[in-house]
Amino acid sequence: MRVGVFTPLLSQLSLAAVLKKLKVLNIDTVELGTGNYPGDAHCKLGMLEDDSALAEFQKILADHGASISALSCHGNPLHPDKARAQRDREVSRKTILLAEKLGIPVVVDFSGCPGDSPHATAPNWVTCPWPPDYLKVLDWQWGEVVAPYWMGHAQFAADHGVKIAIEMHPGFVVYNPETMLRLRSIAGPSVGCNFDPSHLFWQSIDPIAAVRVLEGAIFHVHAKDTQIYPANLARTGVLDTKPYTEERARSWIFRTCGYGHGAEWWAEFISTLRMFGYDNVLSIEHEDSLLSPEEGLTKAANFLNSIVIREQPGAAWWV
Repeated sequence: MRVGVFTPLLSQLSLAAVLKKLKVLNIDTVELGTGNYPGDAHCKLGMLEDDSALAEFQKILADHGASISALSCHGNPLHPDKARAQRDREVSRKTILLAEKLGIPVVVDFSGCPGDSPHATAPNWVTCPWPPDYLKVLDWQWGEVVAPYWMGHAQFAADHGVKIAIEMHPGFVVYNPETMLRLRSIAGPSVGCNFDPSHLFWQSIDPIAAVRVLEGAIFHVHAKDTQIYPANLARTGVLDTKPYTEERARSWIFRTCGYGHGAEWWAEFISTLRMFGYDNVLSIEHEDSLLSPEEGLTKAANFLNSIVIREQPGAAWWV
């Protein structure tokens, strides 16, 4: 196991400056956005058709002794706005092609969320089975939009030797282990998950138990924490739509690793990942509104590096 960083939090810096900064934190693995929600500050899809830019990109990585854990293009390929959906789909397809060219085995994405009918203009995330209208919407979404797209896109990824890691994220059709496994049963083994425990905590899903449920389907892992505030939870429940910056009023917020759950929890989480077949990267994602990117990154890196001991030649990884 090793610690990496998802770099959008450092988008104001050049890739070389990012790698230099991370080296000080004993990190030499990065996850790079290629567009859609993460942006493309450090990895341009134009490199697919620009050999000199690709060579320069690879030289920067080599000069800093850095590797890439995944390319990420989190978007909504099922958006009811057809132009928006097509844009996000094209970014995802090109990201898979760039991953193939760079020899990167994993692309991270969202499952997407359709509207409630062919005439919708906004996504509709169904969260309850009643009134019955919602189950009809859900059946239509999976049967008419989700399955056709993901069967084809998963095959495209498989044809290019790349796996797609879907981040289980509320607001999209895949948001928990059950929906993740449902999509995988439809799309096949080239689709698995980008496991981010922060999104499971607030849904009252035990991430450690979820690792066991998702055995064999975990392709990449984000390192991000969540803190629950019981005083507000009694008022709002977990489906809290207040902005993340209204920390005092929310029932939960995202936190830097260690600020929601301590070292004992993270050590067991990492150990369980290894036990069930994942022994790769913990990619730090900073979305803690109470800490600056600099502070959050430094604290998360130091915290995780104190738990994950880097492999030495001839030795195994130990947690």
